[in-house]
Amino acid sequence: MDFYDFKNAFLIGFFMAFMIGPVFFMLIQTSIIKGARAAIVFDLGVVLADVTFILIAYYGSRSLLEKIKDDPRLFLIGGLVLIIYGLITYFDRENKKEAIESAKQIDVPIVKNNYIKLFLKGYFLNFINVGVLAFWLGTILVIGPSLKMNQNAIFTYFSVVIAGYFITDLGKIFLAKQLKNKMTPTVIYRVKKVMGIILIVCGVYLMLVGFIPKEDINSLLN
Repeated sequence: MDFYDFKNAFLIGFFMAFMIGPVFFMLIQTSIIKGARAAIVFDLGVVLADVTFILIAYYGSRSLLEKIKDDPRLFLIGGLVLIIYGLITYFDRENKKEAIESAKQIDVPIVKNNYIKLFLKGYFLNFINVGVLAFWLGTILVIGPSLKMNQNAIFTYFSVVIAGYFITDLGKIFLAKQLKNKMTPTVIYRVKKVMGIILIVCGVYLMLVGFIPKEDINSLLN
């Protein structure tokens, strides 16, 4: 994987960390109430759920990825997935209070060790979000063919994505109090709008790749 791919993978992880939802607010809330160590354990559970989704999306779509490599028009499917997820993100009206309340309602198996409970809470809170699976599926449908279906390259790429996501989350954990004060309903609304637009644009670009040679698209962008 060259530096260009590394940079793109890290940036995907960075932007993912600012996807507004129950996980975002629970991470900040946990850091403020229970401390940075507890928040890191919670976040490790979230990351494990993402890894689970990546494996499900990759192995579940492997045959489709092979077809996309031979028929670029099938990029249409990945583009549609990202556009739909982008539209859902753009029009989602869930505010900060609702996100935190929904996070509190998640049932987690009762265990004696508090850190194990936090880890499981992070895992299940992320795992029940089907939208996250859709995001990873769309991303894999984009990245897989571009890396020539090389499994090692694909897993290296997504390892960097996860690393970028986790490193950014560490920053959020240690800046939790400042973030909490700045995350007003208006800011949340705007961030969701921007993230939705980014996903839609990526989806449209992916669909264009299936019908227009990549060289022509790059020449138009330049």
